[in-house]
Amino acid sequence: MCAMRPEPGHEPGDGAPGTDSALGNLDRPDNPSPHEPGWKAVLTPEEIRRALSRIAHEILERTHGGEGIVLLGIPTRGVYLARRLAARIGEFEGAPAPVGSLDVTMHRDDLRLRPARALQRTEVPADGVDGKIVVLVDDVLFSGRTVRAALDALNDLGRPRSVQLAVLVDRGHRELPIRADYVGKNLPTAHREAVRVLLAESDGEDSVLLGERDQ
Repeated sequence: MCAMRPEPGHEPGDGAPGTDSALGNLDRPDNPSPHEPGWKAVLTPEEIRRALSRIAHEILERTHGGEGIVLLGIPTRGVYLARRLAARIGEFEGAPAPVGSLDVTMHRDDLRLRPARALQRTEVPADGVDGKIVVLVDDVLFSGRTVRAALDALNDLGRPRSVQLAVLVDRGHRELPIRADYVGKNLPTAHREAVRVLLAESDGEDSVLLGERDQ
C-alpha cells in the first residue's frame, strides 16, 4: 500500500533548460530512435539491464542486504527505473524493496521562470520514510538541480536516516555540489549535446541516446 498525494492525469517530461532532465529525457512523441540520423545509442537494452543489476547489487552491499531501504523514483522515467531496481532486489533477496515516486515540481528553482507546470505523482510506501535509507532514483544526472528539488520535497515527507542517489546516466556539468552514490554509466558530454533515455514502459524500447541539442 502506498500513500498517494493528489496528482494530475499525466506526467510530462521536465525539459527546462539548465535542469537534469532538460537535455536528458523529453517525454514527447517525437523522441528519437537509435536508428535516426544524428543520434547514436550509448547504452543498449542489455547494457541497461546489466547496469541496473549492478546498481541493485551495490545498493544491497552498501545497505547490508537492503534493510530499511525505500526507493523513490523521480518522475517520469526515474519511477520506472526505481520499480526495476526494486524488482531486481526482490530477485536477489526474495522480496522486492519498497518503492514509490517523488514529485519535485513545487520545489524546482525555476518555477518563477516557467510557472505553468502540471503536478506529478508522489507515492510513499505505507511505512513512510522516517528512519529509512531512501534511495532517490533518476535517469540522467546533469546540473544537480532536480536532485536538490527532490531533497526539499523529501524533507516534506519525513526524516530519513540517510539519503542516497542512483542514476542510470551521469553526464557531468554539475552546477551544485551533488554526487550520485550509484551510477549506471558515466557519460562525458558537451553542453551542446543531448542525452535521452528511452524505456520500454514509456517509449516502447530501452536505449540511451546521445545527439545534438535541439536549437
